[in-house]
Order: sequence, then structure tokens, then C-alpha cells
Amino acid sequence: MSVDPLPSPYDDGESDPQVWLLPVSFNEARHTDKITGCSTLAQHAQSWRMKERMKTVSVALVLCLNVGVDPPDIVKTSPCARLECWIDPLSMNGQKALETIGAQLQKQYERWQPRARYKQSLDPTVDEVKKLCTSLRRNAKEERVLFHYNGHGVPRPTVNGEIWVFNKNYTQYIPLSIYDLQTWMGSPSIYVYDCSNAMMIVDSFKHFATQREQEMESNAVNGGHWTGSGTNTTKHCIQLAACGSTELLPMNPDLPADLFTSCLTTPIKIALKWYVLQNNSKLVPGLTLEMVDKIPGQLNDRRTMLGELNWIFTAITDTIAWNTLPRELFQKLFRQDLLVASLFRNFLLAERIMRSYNCTPASSPKLPPTYQHPMWQAWDLALDLCLKQLPQKGEEEGAILAHSHFFAEQLTAFQVWLSYGYEERRPPEQLPIVLQVLLSQVHRLRALDLLGRFLDLGPWAVSLALSVGIFPYVLKLLQSSARELRPLLVFIWAKILAVDSSCQADLVKDNGHKYFLSVLGDSYMSAEHRTMAAFVLSMIVNEYRQGQEAALQGSVISTCLVQITDPNPKFRQWLALCLGKVWVNFDNARWCGVRDSAHEKLYNLLDDACPEVRAAAVYALGAFISSSSERTDHANNIDLGVGMKLTQVGADGSPLVRKELAVAFGGLVVQFETHFAAVATQLQDDESKIIKTGPVVTAETAASTSLVSMDGSGSFENSLTIDRARRYSSSTSLAGTIHSFNNVYINVWKTLLQLAMDAHPEVADMAKTIVNSVKSRATTNVKSKPVQSVVMTNSAPSSPSNKPPVHMTIGTPPQNSISHHEDSKSTDSPSRQPGSHPHSVQFPRSRKLFDKGPNHLEDKEDEIVNNKIPSEVATEFFQWSCSYFAKPVMRLSEDKDPESKKYQEREFRLYRNSQVQQEAREEQTRAGFNRLDDQIFVNRNQGLPSVIKFHPYESYLAVADKEGVSMWDWEQGSKLSYLNNMNPKQSRITTMDFINPHDISLLMCGSDDGAVRVWRNYMVDDGRGKELVTSFQALSDMLPLTRRSGLITEWEQETGMLIASGDVRIIRIWDTQKELKIQDIPTGADSSVTSLSCDSSGRSLIIAGCGDGTVRLFDRRLAAPECRVMTLQEHSSMVCKVHLQKGSEGKIISACTGGDIKFWDPRFTESVKEFPAQSNLTAMEAHCRADVIACGALNQSIVIYNQSGDNLSTIKYHEGFLGQRIGTISCLAFHPFFVKLAAGSTDSFVSVYSTPARRS
Repeated sequence: MSVDPLPSPYDDGESDPQVWLLPVSFNEARHTDKITGCSTLAQHAQSWRMKERMKTVSVALVLCLNVGVDPPDIVKTSPCARLECWIDPLSMNGQKALETIGAQLQKQYERWQPRARYKQSLDPTVDEVKKLCTSLRRNAKEERVLFHYNGHGVPRPTVNGEIWVFNKNYTQYIPLSIYDLQTWMGSPSIYVYDCSNAMMIVDSFKHFATQREQEMESNAVNGGHWTGSGTNTTKHCIQLAACGSTELLPMNPDLPADLFTSCLTTPIKIALKWYVLQNNSKLVPGLTLEMVDKIPGQLNDRRTMLGELNWIFTAITDTIAWNTLPRELFQKLFRQDLLVASLFRNFLLAERIMRSYNCTPASSPKLPPTYQHPMWQAWDLALDLCLKQLPQKGEEEGAILAHSHFFAEQLTAFQVWLSYGYEERRPPEQLPIVLQVLLSQVHRLRALDLLGRFLDLGPWAVSLALSVGIFPYVLKLLQSSARELRPLLVFIWAKILAVDSSCQADLVKDNGHKYFLSVLGDSYMSAEHRTMAAFVLSMIVNEYRQGQEAALQGSVISTCLVQITDPNPKFRQWLALCLGKVWVNFDNARWCGVRDSAHEKLYNLLDDACPEVRAAAVYALGAFISSSSERTDHANNIDLGVGMKLTQVGADGSPLVRKELAVAFGGLVVQFETHFAAVATQLQDDESKIIKTGPVVTAETAASTSLVSMDGSGSFENSLTIDRARRYSSSTSLAGTIHSFNNVYINVWKTLLQLAMDAHPEVADMAKTIVNSVKSRATTNVKSKPVQSVVMTNSAPSSPSNKPPVHMTIGTPPQNSISHHEDSKSTDSPSRQPGSHPHSVQFPRSRKLFDKGPNHLEDKEDEIVNNKIPSEVATEFFQWSCSYFAKPVMRLSEDKDPESKKYQEREFRLYRNSQVQQEAREEQTRAGFNRLDDQIFVNRNQGLPSVIKFHPYESYLAVADKEGVSMWDWEQGSKLSYLNNMNPKQSRITTMDFINPHDISLLMCGSDDGAVRVWRNYMVDDGRGKELVTSFQALSDMLPLTRRSGLITEWEQETGMLIASGDVRIIRIWDTQKELKIQDIPTGADSSVTSLSCDSSGRSLIIAGCGDGTVRLFDRRLAAPECRVMTLQEHSSMVCKVHLQKGSEGKIISACTGGDIKFWDPRFTESVKEFPAQSNLTAMEAHCRADVIACGALNQSIVIYNQSGDNLSTIKYHEGFLGQRIGTISCLAFHPFFVKLAAGSTDSFVSVYSTPARRS
């Protein structure tokens, strides 16, 4: 009941306030979601990781300056740009200038990649360039080589694809073919061209690369071999060009001659100078170049002004690239190689600066234009605010400089985006800036908080954050000891691992698991954050042996066990799952758990109030018994003890738990498959003897037959006596015949058989797979040696001696498996012929329950013999549990968000409900003196009606027959849908109710085998849209009575309690929120319970009408033996209906088949009023809000009374059917609000009657 009630807008008493306060049941994630992992996570995982990391290890600096001699094809202005690497080459002699410039260029590159191998080639010849390039490629192997070309002293590139170098005597310019350069440099490489017409080189490079690929293909076709070193040239080669193919470099004397190189290698210096030259400052009007040179600090020290500017520049260029480039290209250029990333950040600046001088820098791969990106304005503002702090003329230097507000403001912008962020919007452009400040002590706390909020938006947000490069930063932060970061980091890592579990290896490699072990054991951390730590550790150890070993060394088992009883259910769930994952196929962890009595401590969770916790405990215990690789007596005794304990979970109310139990038993069967095969063999042999001798059928033998009959040689369908006995009895007859076996195997096998006939098809399918695998082994054993040999040679190790012997008692499970695989169309299938195999219907491939089955079972047999659980016996409970962390947890749920569509639809329904109640009040006031015989609906139902119910707020009428439920619109007179309940063919529906009728309704159906099923989308007619929300065995061991009540239930919407009884001697109360049986109340009667009614106003009163004519009152607040507080014994025949009126009086109305209607005050033992109705009553119904009672009888009539006993009307004939007499009444129901009566009769007709329409 996860949905909170909405506040009622009615305070004037016009509306029943209960309609606004009712909770919603069966609305937890386990009911609404498929228990599978998130299918969309795969597309987000791993896409952020670099497929291949590269490093630029060698750099060739080729300078063709020929200082003092201008190239012949360029006429330079006077004055013109002269500085090369910020050095004036004319300020010293030519050779020294060349060497100095070369050394300075190397220093500028070393700032970006200090570990690379640098080689200078100053005014080289072709041979020198060839020697240099081939040498660097040879040493670099598969890593990247950079080729920097400065052609300021040589002619421009040619259209033939050539650049220029010199001859040995510097008397001629010698062309160097780009084709040859490609061959020498190989791949991967990066080229920087700082010369005029540079784009011409890029075009030639591409042309030659295409030509080279064609030559390679031609050689491959002709059987030849390619001898060149450059393969996949265009794919792994990057080029940066200073200008277009027809453009000249700027000659402005205020600029350096190598403006492009300056942008690439000294971006901050050139950016400041260009900013001053452009006169962009708004805050410092008198800014000069001399002032710029006085900016204090170091580029690599963020605490200084210069360092902070460099930091801001990096953040801005990263942000521009991330917001502009395709993700794959961004990864390649900005995350694959540190030097390449630095050059491309600076290239964005080069584009902005050089475009202002009519130059268009180009690159390959080509980048979209970024020079007008809005983030450049943020850069200009940062520069302006920085320069504003510089001392003006006449001011003293040394004043304290304030830090920039850039990062704080960008975080604020990110925060604003988060207020409205969702997947369909553009990603926040500030995400790379958040990355930049994660390691800053000033901003990291706020940045981590905002990052966590962003990741919480969903897997798409996690994928974006990882693609921008956040992973190494948050990994490094795990080395921090700051306690205030713990909650934030645990949350962030939970989100990351929920999307990409491969990060487990990185965590173990960097000892990051120790951080989460520390958080898990920190009692001062909130349970929510310790839950996330447990989840992270579960992901670290999930199918990863190094992770398991690391966690085991960190005492993860003892840390989990100490907190296993924590009040937070989600935390308990993940502690159990973490233990289970540590144990999976890891013997050392298992024995560590044995020493800590881990399995015994987990037993406490098998009765936990939360179904997910119980499922997690079963999951962990299943992993525990499946993890032992060496079989010893000690190991066997432990596993058998765990298996025996798990048998108590077989009756759990949650299919989530029962599915995990099937998987756990699958592991136990793998460990002891020969013993289980021997049990199956003996049972098969015993059944064969019974079939041959043809014994007189008793309840006991029939019940045992229902559990052990598996060879399909006889048909239970041929004997109704056997069929009924097997569904209503229990037996101990097998105890003597299989005494040779340990009781653990018998009890586990019995529970497996019960699961194989479970009301939930997924549970049954998994259990059947295990049973059939064992059957295959048993059949093989029978063929290979006598049964007695099997029994004697496969005796099991004894159970621990401190436990009393368990005697064999096999209860009667539901025989659901006969038909629950059939869809809604199964009613049209032909009946089986005598002599056919009754169990064959259960299996889609015509296999019989104890037959070896078709060939496909051999694969499962091989799996189990090879110590593997059959692949079908698996769940995705762990993956489904993990998906919780991939979903938003901070955002207000749709159920509670007033602006969400779901909330508004629910609000509309509640307003409508209030309106319905108000409209019905006028009818209720007139009901006590008005006729109720106006037939407003009549139609023939698909089957004989057994239960009938009005929907309180829709014009739907649910009519249950033996196998399913028909939905009728009683206002329109049309059939809406038919729901096949999938109960066994030998059973019938005996109870039905609407769950959550005030909201999105569910339909609950109970059959006389004791099973309850809850359906969603029951209005879908084709049956394909219907969903089984949950199913469980409400009652077992039904009594074999002559007149059967089947399963009788009463649903309490206010509390979420389901009260069940029937052909049993107890009243069982189920808490549907916990999905647990919480109380068994003995009825004290020797007959069945025929009717139930309960008090929903908080007095905890239960009224039961019994087959012996008694009306029994129970107070559920008392201890079970004392619950029966009163027995009313005035009826002389079976009670067919009891009704507890709503309101403060709480009057009880009861009717018996003899025709007496009695009124009781729960304070007295004698009736306060009675009146005789017609005899041979078959049904009675009292309106819960109006003074009207309806009685149906065998004499084919319905009589309407008020509570004073006055006969208001009598109904004997159908209107509109030529006066056809109605059949014997099988069921009656009043509308909860309107005075409308529905009646079902044995002739399969369904009618609805109303009071006469009020005249206006």
C-alpha cells in the first residue's frame, strides 16, 4: 500500500471521507513491475569507455624558417608579424635564432606532454625529414607521433600535394611529397601545419590516403602484400591546419608570426593579448599589453590568478566541445590522448582568434564552427573581471586578488537546469564544468551534491556524466577521508554501478572497495547510505572473483551480519543480497559464513515483514548451499539443515519469495541429486503398486497419489471421488513406505511438488523443471538397477543429532498445474478421452509429470548431473533489485506530484467516487418502502454464475462462473470481457472481489482449492493484456465435506487484510502488504465456514456463519485460542449469509437455508429481531447502506424485504423473455451505493433490478 491517500476537499459532510482516505493495495514495485533487470541499461553501459587509449610518445618539430630570407611567393607587409615562439628572430644571428626558436617550441609543447620524446629538425632536407620520421615511428610502435611543420620560410604548399624543405646548401627549395610523409609517419599520427594555404595539405593528405587504400585493396585482390607502414591512414590520423587552402597567415605586426602555434601551445598568453587588441574590455577602459604581462601566478597553480584563468579556459573549451561535437568524436579528440585533447581545446581558441583576421583554421576530422559559442562570452567576462583587479597606474602592487566567481556561477546555472531537467531536454552545458571542480576543495561539496542530483535523473544522465569523463575524478575522490563526502560519493557510485557494473574492476584495482566497507560499517551513517554501500559492494562481488576475495578480506560477511536486524527493510534486503553474492561459487566465503553462523542468522529474515527481504534471504541461503565445491559430512549436514529450514517458506504469500525458493531448491537438488532421484524412484514404485492392486480410495491414499503420481498411467479424471479427496485431504501414508530416506529429502521433495502446482505459473514452471530433471535421473536409475538397490546405496547422511526426527506428512497442495498454462481460450478445447494421461495438459510438450519426457529433458538431466541448475530455474530478482538504484529516488513520485498526469487522474477518480456516493443517497433513503423489481438488465452468462459483484464506481458487473469472470456493462447491456482465472479444471471460483475499487481496480478471484489470484487489466477482452499481479495459497488442507463452501474471503480495503476461511476449521488472516499469514483463528466448529463479514471501522470484529447453523463472533485482537468471543446458536440449518452492518450500531444480520432471518446485537447472545423469509434459501444479501434485504430460494423467486420484515416486492419472471420464469437463484449482490440488485441463476441468466425511476 505504497500510495498515500489524497486529502479530501470536502469538509462539509457531503462526501464519505473514507473514499479519500483509502490506501491502495498491491501497488508496490513487485506488483507493478516485471521482475527483470532494466533492459535499457545495456545501451548506456560501456559506451563511455574508450575502446582504445592512445598516447603521443614522439614529437617531430620541423621548422623551415630560413631566418632573414623571405619566401619568393609571398610579399610581406612592412612592418609585419615577426615573432616565432614569442622570439624575434632578427634580434640575433640566424642560426642562433633558429636554435632558440626550436628550443622554445619544444618547451611550449612539453607543457602539455612532458614525457614525450622530442626531436627537432631545423631547416631540414628531405633525407633528414625521412630519417627523423621513420625513427620516431619505429620507436613509437603503435602509439601516436606528432609532426609539427612550420613553413614560414619556404614557399606555400603546392596543388600536387607537396610541402617545401631545403637542399644541403640552402640554395634551393626542395619539394617533399605528402604521400612520402604519410609513408614515413605511418599511423596513428597527428599533424600540425603552420603555414599559408595549410588546408591544401589536408586535402592532399586525404587524396593520397584514398589512393593508398585503393592500392592496398588492389594488392589484396592480386595476392600481393602491402609493404608500407601506413594503414587505415585517415581513420587514425589527425590534422590541424592554420588556414584555408587559399588563405595567407596574418601579417599584423601586433601579432606573432606563428599565431596558430601560439594558440595551440600558449593559449592563455595569446588570448590575453588578443583580448586587449580587440579592445573588448568593458570594465578596464585603459587596458594595455604591458598590464597583461603583469598578471601574477603560474599556469599550473590554480590558487593564482594566471592558474585560475587557465583552469577556467580548460573548463570553457571542454564545455564548448562537449556541447558541440558528437559524443564519439568528443571521446576521440578530448579524452583519448592528453596531448591531442590539449591541442584541440586550444584549437577552438585558434578558430576564434584567427577568424577575426580572416583566417579559417581547419582540422581533420572536421569540427563544427565554435567561434560564436555563448560560452566565449563567459570567458570574456572572466578575463574582464580578472584584469579589473590589476593595479592601475600609480597604484601599489601586492594587493590581495579575489578569486573568480565563474565556477560558482556555472554551478548555479547547473542547479537551475536540474530544477527542470528531464531526458527530452538538451543536456546541461555545464556538465564538463562540474567535472572540473570535483577535485577543488572550494567547490567539490556542492559539485558532488549537484552531480548526484543529475545522476538521479536516470541511466541516460549517468551515461552522459561518464561520457564527459567523470569516472577518474570520482574514483580519485575515494581516497579522501572527509566524512562529509561519504553520503555524496556513496550515492554517486551507487548510480554509476547500477548502470555499468564493469566499474567493479576499477574499484578493486584502486582499493575503492575499502571505502564502501568503511561506510557499511559506520553506524553513524544513515541506513539509506549504508544500503547504497551494501549495493555497491554487491556489485563489486557480483560474478567477479577478485571482488569476492577483496571483500572477504575486508570482513564483509561479519560487517553484514552485525547489521542484519536493522529496522530499515531496504538495508536488510541488500545485506542479504550482498552475502549471497559473496558466497556464489566461492568456497572460502561460505566457510567464513559457517564460522559466523551466517545461515542461522539469515533464518530470522525468512519471516520478515517485507517480501523483498524474505526473497533476499532465500536468495542468500540458496547461494550458500550451492557454493560448496567439496562435499563432506559437515557440509552436507549444514546444507540439509538449511534446506529443511527453507521448506517453511513454501507457503509464503509472495510469488517473489517462492520463485527464489525454487531456485534455492534447484541448488540443493544439484548437490544431492542421487538422493532426490532415489526418493522419486521409491514414490514411483509405490504408486505403481497402488495402481496394480486398485485399493479402495480413501482421503489419505488419494492425497498421496496427488503428490506422487507421475507416470501418467492412470487418469484421475475418471474418478470424482479421487479428485475431490486429493484436493481436500492430507496424508501420512508415505511415511512407512519410504522410511529408508532422510526426512529432509522427503520434506524438500514435498515442497518442490507443491511449488510445481503453485498458483503462480512462473513458480510452477521453475519447480516443474527441477522435478522433471530429477525424474529423468530417477528413470535412468530404475533402468540401470533395482529400486531396492537405489534405496540402500543412496541413504543420506544423517541430520544433525540435536534436531528431533521429522515424520512424513504431506499436505494437499493446489492442483493448479493442470490448467494454469491454458489461456482464456482453453474453454473451447475438447475434453480428454478416457485413458488419456491427465497430466499431459500441464506440459506444453506433452510430457507427463513422472515420465522421463521428451528428448529436450535430456539436456536438463545433463545439466543437473554436471552440477548445474537447469537454465530455466533462474530469476532476475537481483537485477530487478539493482534497477531500483538506476531509477530516480530523489524526485517526487508521480503518485505524490500534484502536477503529474497520474496524480490528476487519481484525483479525478476520487472526485467521481464522491459524486457517485452523493447521487446514491437519494435512492438509499427511499429503499425501505420502494419496490425493487424493475429489471434494467438481463443476459445469459457464459457459465453458471457462482459469484456476482458490482463495481462500486463503474457500471461494471463481474460474474464469476466455474473457470473465469465475465464483465458486463449493466447500463449498456453489453458484455465487455471475459477473464480466464487459470484455476484447475477440477476447481471452481467461489469468491471474488474488487481490490482498490476507488482507484485503478484489481480483480481478486479465489477458487475452492484454496488459491487466490489477483488480476490487473481484467477488462481486456482478448486475454493477452491481462496481468497476474500476485497469487498465493490462502488455505490448504481443505476438508472433504458433502456440501462444500470452497474458499470464502472477506476483503478489508481499509487495512489491506484478507480474511479467508471455508472448508477448514480456521479463519486465516493475510496481511497483503506484508504478503504474510499473520493469524490463524480456530473456529471451534466441526463444519465449514459458509459466510464471513468483518468490521472495517476498527473494532476488529469478524463474523462467521457456519454449516452447523451457528454464527460465531471473533475478536482478532485476542490470542488465537481466545479469539472466539461469542457463539450464536438460534439457526436450525446451515447459515447461508452473515452481514455486519456499517456504522456505529454494527447490527448483525444472518440467514439460514431454512428461511429464518435474524438480527443480532453483538453485545447479546440472543437475537433482537427475526422474521421468516421463504424456505429453502439459496442466497441472501443485505444492502450495506440501505434498508433492504434480498432473498433467493429454490422456488425460483427473489423476495425483497426491508429490515422490519415487510415484503417490498417479489420477482419470479424475466421481463422481455416472454414471461420466462427465472431459474433457481445461485448468487445475489447489491450495489455498494445505489439500490441495485444483481442476481445469478442456475439457468445462467444474470439480471439487474432497480427501484422505479423517480418521477420528476
